Amino acid sequence: MTDIKSNKKACAVNPLKMSQPIGAALAFLGMDACLPLMHGSQGCTAFGLVLFVKHFRETIPLQTTAMNEVTTVLGGLENVEQALLTIHKKSHPALVGLVSTGITEAKGDDVEGFLALIRERHPELADMEVVFVSTPDFAGAFQDGWAKAVTRMVAKIARPSGVRRPWQVNILPGCHLTPGDIEEVRETVEAFGLTPLILPDLSGSLDGHMPETFLPTTLGGTRLADVKAMGESALTIALGTQMEGAAAKLKEIAGVPYKVFDRLTGLKPCDDFLALLARLSENEVPAKYRRQRSQLLDAMLDGHFHFGKKKVAVAAEPDLLYALCAWFTDMGAEIQVAVTTTDSPVLERLPAEEVLIGDLEDFEQGAQGADLLVTHSHGRQAAARLGIPFWRCGLPTFDRLGAAHRVSVGYRGTRDLIFEVGNVFIENQHEHTPEHSQPAAGVRPEMPAAVSCH
Repeated sequence: MTDIKSNKKACAVNPLKMSQPIGAALAFLGMDACLPLMHGSQGCTAFGLVLFVKHFRETIPLQTTAMNEVTTVLGGLENVEQALLTIHKKSHPALVGLVSTGITEAKGDDVEGFLALIRERHPELADMEVVFVSTPDFAGAFQDGWAKAVTRMVAKIARPSGVRRPWQVNILPGCHLTPGDIEEVRETVEAFGLTPLILPDLSGSLDGHMPETFLPTTLGGTRLADVKAMGESALTIALGTQMEGAAAKLKEIAGVPYKVFDRLTGLKPCDDFLALLARLSENEVPAKYRRQRSQLLDAMLDGHFHFGKKKVAVAAEPDLLYALCAWFTDMGAEIQVAVTTTDSPVLERLPAEEVLIGDLEDFEQGAQGADLLVTHSHGRQAAARLGIPFWRCGLPTFDRLGAAHRVSVGYRGTRDLIFEVGNVFIENQHEHTPEHSQPAAGVRPEMPAAVSCH
C-alpha cells in the first residue's frame, strides 16, 4: 500500500492545487444553457475566468454576486437575489450553478435559506433551475469541487423512474478528462449501439466549436432533460474515483447500478471497458476497436525501449495522478516522486512508494535527477531550473495549443500518448557513442556490415 504523506508547511510555495469553487464552476460549464454564478468577491470570479480562458481559449460565461466588505458582514441575501433576477432577465439560462467561495463560507451564509426566500418572493424565477454547491476554497481542491457539483446536480435534478432502458448508459466523467477524452468515450459507447447520457459534457460546450450567434450562457453540453432521464438508464459508468459519490447518489435515487473505472488509459482498463459495453449491448466489439487494440500493442512494443527504467516525476489531481502513474509503470518506467492536491481513496493504489499531498516546491525537490517532469504549465519553471525534460498535462495548460482536444483514453488515445511522451524521451536521450569515438571532422565513418536477425 502506498504511504500517503502531507506536508506541514505554513503556506504553499508555488501552489499545485486549484480551489474547489473553480472545479465546481467547470462542472457547470459542461451543462447546456447554464450560467455558473460564484457567490463571493469579484476577484474570485476573475481568477477562475482568466484560468479557463487561458486553458480553453474560449469565451467563458461566469458571473459573480460581487460581495464586498459590508455585504460580507451583513450577509449576501440581497446580492444573491439581485444576481439571480439580473441573470434571469438578461440571460434566460435553463440552469444557474451557484457556487460558494471562501469569504461567504467563512461568514456562514445560509444560501439554501436565501434561495427558498427568493423563490417565495419571485415566482417568475420558477422556470430557472438553481443548484447550489458548498465549496469553500480553504478546504479540498479542484477535483473535490467538481465531484461535489456533479453529485449535487444528480441529487437536485435526477428523478426516480419505473422505466429501465437497456440501451441507455450514464457516463460520469471526472475533471481529469478533456473534452477530447469525453468525445472519444461517447463515440466508443455509441459504436456498440448504446445511448450515452454524459454528466457533465464538456465535449459539447468547450470543444472549441464556432457558435453561429453569441449567447450569454453555455452553448452545448448536458441538457436538464438528460439529467432527469438518467434514472431510466441500465447502468452508470463513473470515470474516476471522484465520481463514485455521484454514481452512488443516483443509485440511491433511482436504483441505477454503477461501475467505477479508475482510468481508461492503458491496455487492460480499455479491454475491461469494451468488454462491459459488449455485455451491455449484447454486441461484438466493432472491428475498428480490434484494430486499434492491435495498434496499441505494437506501439507498446515500439515504445517500451524508451520508457524502460526511466524515472518520472508526476504532480496532478488524484485521479489524473493515478492514471498517469499507472500508465507509466505499465510501460516500464519508475515513479520517482508523486505529488497531489487532496486526499483520495485512489492514492492507496498508486504504483509508488509514497505520494505527497503538497505543492510544486515539494515536487521540484523530489524530482532532482528524474528523466521527465509531468504536471500542468506551472511546472515549467521547475523544469527549467532542474534542466529536466518537461511534458505538460492537466489544467491549466496555457502555453500550448490544443489542450482541450488532447485524447489520452481508449486504445487510440493511449497509443498516441506513447508516441507523444516517447518522442520526448528520444529527443532528450544521451548519445550512446562516447565523444572520443566520434570520427574526426571531414572523415566519413565506415558503415557497419549488415546484420541478419533470425
